[in-house]
Amino acid sequence: MLICNVVGARPNFMKMSPVIDAVKKKGFGQFLVHTGQHYDDNMSKVFFKELGLPKPDVHLGVGSDTHARQVGRIMIAFEDACLKKKPDLVVVGGDVNSTLGAALVAAKLHIPLAHVEAGLRSFDRTMPEEINRIVADQLSTLLFTTEKSGNENLEREGVAKERIHFVGNCMVDTLLRYLDKATGLCPWKKYGVEPGGYAVLTLHRPINVDSPKALKLILDIINKVSHDLPVIFSVHPRTKQHLMEQKIETSRSVQICEPLPYYEFIGLMAKARCILTDSGGIQEEATVVKVPCLTLRENTERPVTVSSGTNRVVGTDSKVICEAIDAILAGKWQAGRRPPLWDGKSGLRIADAIEAWAAHR
Repeated sequence: MLICNVVGARPNFMKMSPVIDAVKKKGFGQFLVHTGQHYDDNMSKVFFKELGLPKPDVHLGVGSDTHARQVGRIMIAFEDACLKKKPDLVVVGGDVNSTLGAALVAAKLHIPLAHVEAGLRSFDRTMPEEINRIVADQLSTLLFTTEKSGNENLEREGVAKERIHFVGNCMVDTLLRYLDKATGLCPWKKYGVEPGGYAVLTLHRPINVDSPKALKLILDIINKVSHDLPVIFSVHPRTKQHLMEQKIETSRSVQICEPLPYYEFIGLMAKARCILTDSGGIQEEATVVKVPCLTLRENTERPVTVSSGTNRVVGTDSKVICEAIDAILAGKWQAGRRPPLWDGKSGLRIADAIEAWAAHR
């Protein structure tokens, strides 16, 4: 059997690395397609180096564009790759445009599809990621979920139980594998801060960064937070562009830096006093390293990080965020616990499920 693994954007690399390793141990043939959705060194190349990912067998080079144009280019180029390579299974991860484009092509070519991180729902269809998740799940033969809410969502949407496999979280596999190495590098020294003496911030959701009013509101809040707690702001390229265009100023206590390599970022995150983010994956990683996490959105597709972990959904209300920061600084925050099957073995469970499916197809 020949398996096609698809990556395209920064979160995909951490999710797919354990799957690629585990499938390799099974002896299946596989090849890696990189769509090029994220293409600069900080968002792509450095992850291949740090995670030991194989060099892509096929690089589609689609680059950035509007959603429709980007997905269209992914589909055209990925269809060509599939027609040449003729995979027996396409494996996609997460909820980015590369996931959607590859899923649609696989369905049109009648190639079975496996979705890593299936079933997550924010129930907010204004988020492009929500649309991508829903479509990929409906087209998939094998659906690999990270938390029980994913199983419940899929069953409610009519997905047959035998297609759903609760395997745990592949991002956690990667995090646990490299965490000691990352913290051993002491990345906080580069920023002149001490463990437990700073916050980490990321922002990239369109609802937060594409609106000048919304972005300024959030940065005003962050500037307030930085008076009590220095902030390291790892800036997404699109967010950086908007900050520059709108001439939004930050406090001296907010250190703005480019998107960080994986080791540096998880090392900083693991020793932060708190994390402020609108990212889904970072909510999960914060739960594993047991660092308080404030999600700057009105919802989350990862409810287990709230019910079991260290995450709290706070939106962009200044009063709510500042009260949460005060509670964190006072040591009054839920400790959290690692959710079921977030044990570093999710990639192995996915490979086992693929092997069992292949034996009976």
